[in-house]
Amino acid sequence: APIVHNEINKYEGLPELVKEPTNLFSQVVLSKGNLEQGFAESDRIFEHTFTVPWVHQAYMEPHTCMAYIDDLGKIQVWANNKAPFLLRDQLAKCILVKPDQIRINVTNIGGDFGGKGSSMDVPLCYFLARDSGLPVKMVMNYMDEFTAGNPRHPARMTIRTGVKNDGTLVAHEGRAVFNSGAYGAFKPSPTANLPGAVALAGSYRIPNVSIVAECVYTNTIPCGHMRSPGGPQTNFAVESHMDIIANELGLDPLEFRIRNVLQEGDSVVSGLSFKQVKGEETLRRAAEAAGWGKPKLSPLIGRGIAIYDRKTGGGQGNGAIIVNPDGTATLLSSTFDQGSGTPTILRQIVAEELTLPLEDIQIVTLDTDSGPFDGGVGGSRVTHMAGQAILKASKNIRDTLIGLAAKLLDCQKDSVYLQNSHFFSDGDKTRRVSIREVVKEGIKLFGKIEAKITYIPEESDDTTSFCAQVAEVEIDKETGQVQLRHFVSVNDIGTVLNPMALHGQIEGGIAMGIGYALMEELKIEDGQVVTAHFGDYKIPTIQDMPRLTTILLEDPTGPTPYKGKGIGETPNCPTASAIANAVADAVGVRIMDLPITAEKVFQALRAQERS
Repeated sequence: APIVHNEINKYEGLPELVKEPTNLFSQVVLSKGNLEQGFAESDRIFEHTFTVPWVHQAYMEPHTCMAYIDDLGKIQVWANNKAPFLLRDQLAKCILVKPDQIRINVTNIGGDFGGKGSSMDVPLCYFLARDSGLPVKMVMNYMDEFTAGNPRHPARMTIRTGVKNDGTLVAHEGRAVFNSGAYGAFKPSPTANLPGAVALAGSYRIPNVSIVAECVYTNTIPCGHMRSPGGPQTNFAVESHMDIIANELGLDPLEFRIRNVLQEGDSVVSGLSFKQVKGEETLRRAAEAAGWGKPKLSPLIGRGIAIYDRKTGGGQGNGAIIVNPDGTATLLSSTFDQGSGTPTILRQIVAEELTLPLEDIQIVTLDTDSGPFDGGVGGSRVTHMAGQAILKASKNIRDTLIGLAAKLLDCQKDSVYLQNSHFFSDGDKTRRVSIREVVKEGIKLFGKIEAKITYIPEESDDTTSFCAQVAEVEIDKETGQVQLRHFVSVNDIGTVLNPMALHGQIEGGIAMGIGYALMEELKIEDGQVVTAHFGDYKIPTIQDMPRLTTILLEDPTGPTPYKGKGIGETPNCPTASAIANAVADAVGVRIMDLPITAEKVFQALRAQERS
């Protein structure tokens, strides 16, 4: 292909210099075992290639930013960006100033789904503001978003797998080429699709594995993050591939997966091994809820199953709590809210630890001048990182208050307990003091009662979160139309902190997965986006949603407060795979490229008849 960037080695931020100009700018290589030996020991070898298109995050509010240089020379920026500290640092490098000369102010983000983490128009906005001497605001409309936004990477994936005749997986080789578009800067890191690279091996116990994931330049729209970077792409390929193998071997797709799914202590291609593994349980529960193996009402009905797993994200979390004189609490956080309910979860943690009503907990989001560094929202990390920081700060506050209450109750500290915003002593349960009374005493002694925590995990979390899904579809053979009848999602979630927010994440993820599976495609012809409005770019509506069955595996394991796991990125990954497998089960045609439109199914059925 023609070289898009001839002087690539001159670019700042390039992961490493290249020997000669190339369109490949990022590569992840992972392996375990002996691949050549594994294939030599296999009875049968299967190879398939899958492709997936560009799709847009389709948030309600498009990218917006405003910039202004104030009278003191401070660069003031407002942007609906979920990673303000990263944005500040990116902008500083771009305009050649120190980061402390820039302030990213708090704004509402208006939905994200992975897409609101890049600088977008902020540098342009700054230069216009600098040269005009006036505040400048830039708002993208949806034609701008579709033609110049940062959609999910299209990808081409080739997978080769060796198996024994009994269905045991022996060797697995995968290569994914992610089309990154004309520029690499819309991603927070050049290896943005690393989780997708790991997912090329699937959720399976395979002794010999080699995975390569590459990002390449093309003369097309630049791509960025979208919910579960790399995961939906690679899972579609892997889980479709596994279904084909099972059918070729004459094995039930469910039993084939159960035979090979990760078990306790198994290591994956990244070198990690996990404890308290729930892969088999999620598969069995999903199959049971979907009526797997039971008679179908019509020969044109099919069922498909798929599984995915993802670790809860890590990094650094910060939080601070101030207890007010009236006994209420104010929570300070550098984590911006991108729409998933983070402020509510953090307030719940404080309320739980201090036994205060939720309405007595206020949250203040801090800008980049006022708060400590925060890595931003993404990677299913926020409840883990920010949540643990707030939990530890809450426990510190509670411990301080218990010490003060012991003095007021004239008892030993270890006999004091907190319940319903009051402190009691085991020795005399008739006496009590309220949090307000204790706080007043503390303010007299210390001037204020507060706790600030920076949380960095002492060791890597050894759990992963599984999601198994089953789709039931019915096909109209005259038109190729795919109708979703029932969809089951089993989620290995650990402890549930907020049921409504949890189900919102799961059902929203499924909706996005349905769009990816059946209708969404940002079409590009001759370098131009031709689906530049929602009249042409179709996303699911409530009419497209089937009957949903959601099952939660609530065994308390995981790194979040109270031993939960991240849920933001797992539910949308196996959805397209399950639907593709259901279509193949219903009418025997395998669609290898998303979306699975009525036209593709119709043409495949006609080709099937001709053969």
